[in-house]
Amino acid sequence: MGYSKLSLDSEKEIEDNRNEIGYTRLDFFQKLIIDFTFSILLISTVSPLLLYIIYRIKRESEGPILFRQTRVGLNGKKFNCYKFRSMHINREFNPYTQDNDDRIFPFGEFMRKTRIDELPQLWNVIKGDMHLIGPRAEWDILSKKYEAVIPNYSERYLVKPGITGLAQVSYPYGRGIDDAKEKLKYDLEYIQNWSIWLEFKIIWKTVAVVLGRRGV
Repeated sequence: MGYSKLSLDSEKEIEDNRNEIGYTRLDFFQKLIIDFTFSILLISTVSPLLLYIIYRIKRESEGPILFRQTRVGLNGKKFNCYKFRSMHINREFNPYTQDNDDRIFPFGEFMRKTRIDELPQLWNVIKGDMHLIGPRAEWDILSKKYEAVIPNYSERYLVKPGITGLAQVSYPYGRGIDDAKEKLKYDLEYIQNWSIWLEFKIIWKTVAVVLGRRGV
C-alpha cells in the first residue's frame, strides 16, 4: 500500500490536507451525527449491562471500576481515555498483553474479547475527544515509541481517534512494532478513503466482533 506523506508541521497545513484525505465539512458533520446518535442510543440501550459490568469487576478484582490512560488524539493532543478495568492492579508492568496473561481477571478477559471494556469511551466521544469510528486512540508512551521508528505514523493524528475503526475490526490487538505497522496501513486506508458507506461497514463489522467475541 502506498501513501503520500502528509505534513503535520502546522495547523494550517493540517487543514489544507483535509481535502487529500477525503474529509470535507459535510463529511465531518455526518460523522458528528453518527457519533452522537449512536453514543446516546448505546448508552440508553446498554445501561443494565453497565451495571452488571460494574458488579462483575468489583466481584472479581479489588480496585477502581474504570481504567484511565493518557492517549493521543487529533493533531497529537493528549487526553484521558476511559475503559472498564480488565486487569488486576499492582501487577508487573508490561505494555503489551500476552496469551493467558495472568494480570487479566476472568471477566476482564471476556470484556476484552467482546470489546465491551471500551464502552466508557462513549463519554470521550460525547466530550469531543474521540469519534465513534477512527484510528485507535494509542497510549502516549507507545505512540512516541512508534513515531520514532514507523514512517508516517503521526499521520494518524490528522483525524480524531475512534472507539472502533477499520484497524480495530480488521487486525488483532497489537503486541509490538510489527503489529503497529500493519494496523497503520488500515488507519491510513480509512483516513484517505473515508466515505459514509465505509463508516457503516465498520459499524456492522464491530457488531460482528462483539457478538462473535472475536476480539483478541
